[in-house]
Formats: sequence, C-alpha cells, structure tokens
Amino acid sequence: MIKIAGVPLDISTVIANYPPNGIELEVLKIIDKSSAVYEYSSMEELNFELDLRREIVKSARDLYKSRMDFAVFRKTKANEKFWERTDDGGFLIRNDVKPSDAITDIFKNGQLYATECATAMVIVYYKALLNVMGEVTFDRLFTKIHLMNWHYIDKRLDEIGYMQKVKAYLPGDRRYFANPDVNPKTPEWQGENVIDLSNKLYYGHGIGIHEAAAIIKALNGNRKADSTRTAYLMENAAIPDFKALFRLI
Repeated sequence: MIKIAGVPLDISTVIANYPPNGIELEVLKIIDKSSAVYEYSSMEELNFELDLRREIVKSARDLYKSRMDFAVFRKTKANEKFWERTDDGGFLIRNDVKPSDAITDIFKNGQLYATECATAMVIVYYKALLNVMGEVTFDRLFTKIHLMNWHYIDKRLDEIGYMQKVKAYLPGDRRYFANPDVNPKTPEWQGENVIDLSNKLYYGHGIGIHEAAAIIKALNGNRKADSTRTAYLMENAAIPDFKALFRLI
C-alpha cells in the first residue's frame, strides 16, 4: 500500500503519468501490492524515488556499456585529468574539476578506468543522482568525492553500504551474491555486488548483466576444490535514503 500524506493512493489515478513498460511503473505496482505501507509526504517525494530508481537502473546499464575494466585495488586506474589514484587504490576527485564532469567522464571514457565491484556500485549511484538532480545541485552537494567501495562514501549515501531486510525487492536496489567457499587464490570472487535491473536481471561489474543463475554459476566456478556450498543471492538489500536525499533538493 502507498500513502501520500497519510492518505492511501489509488495508483489507477496516476498510472498514465508513467511509461507503460518503465521502471517507475514497475516499482509503483510492486509497492502498491505489498502488504507493507510505503509512506510519502507528497507525490513529489514519491516521484523523486521513482525517478532515482529509474536512473540507477539506467546508470548501471550505461556503466556496463562504458568498457570500464575490473581490477583489484592494487591494480586500479583512473583518468588523471579528473581523479588522483590513492595508495589504497581509490579515486579522489581533483580540486580543479567539477564533480559532475568527473563522474560523467567515467561513463564517457570507461576504458581509462578499472576498479572492483563495490566501487562500481557507488559510481552508479552518483551518476543516477547527477541525472536526477542536475549539474548545479549535484556540484553543490557533492564537492569532495572519494571513490573506494564503502570506505569513504559520502555520509548522505551511507545506506547503500549496508545490507538490510526490505519490504520488497525493487529495481535500483543493491543486492549481493555471496560465495562462502571462495577459492583463497581468487578472493575477488568471494561475492558480487549487483544492481537489480528488473525482469530478473542484475548488473555486476566484471560479470556483466545476467540472471541470478548465471552469476551463481560464475561464482561457483571460483570455489575451493572440496566445496559443498553453492554461491547464493542474499535475502536482503541496500537502498539509498530516498527521503533524506529528496530533502536536499
């Protein structure tokens, strides 16, 4: 159920506002059918979440198309015109560039970048926020971007670093495939951070866009020889604090 300012929303009155096969309408239908109550202060707040979820999915697909490579932290690389590579393998934005330009460059010149899957998730969320907020607001809010999994994430995005139980799985959620018996010689295969793209598809940096079975198969190919446990999709998710982000704009 969806409530706007405490009043139940009849989604039949707003369905025409969204593309028939779009992410927004899919999210709207899922949360409307849920037994849990999703409360919003206004339609504008609800639309912000729908817009941001759409752009998270789009940004994940765009990052996949960018040709950014996978690399463990000791082998990461970034375009030096926009980022300084730190000793621990992260990327720190240069003081003389706009945050919006630095994030956009990753998608334009992906072949100049390489990092691991968690950092790729953070990049996806920053690009989605840029797409929704616009350059002026994004540059005002995110002046010092430091990309390195969840270690230096902006406090306003803390929630995407923590997995939790959710009311329903939605497009734009970050999910995680765990590989409990990973081969110690390939620790980078201990799991895969992914973005839920809808229609049973997930994007994971280095693995690509696949259904769950294909991702599990790839992880299972990197287990200890005597493993008896399969990789699996964890039953929780990480999501941004949409309400807090809405209040920033």
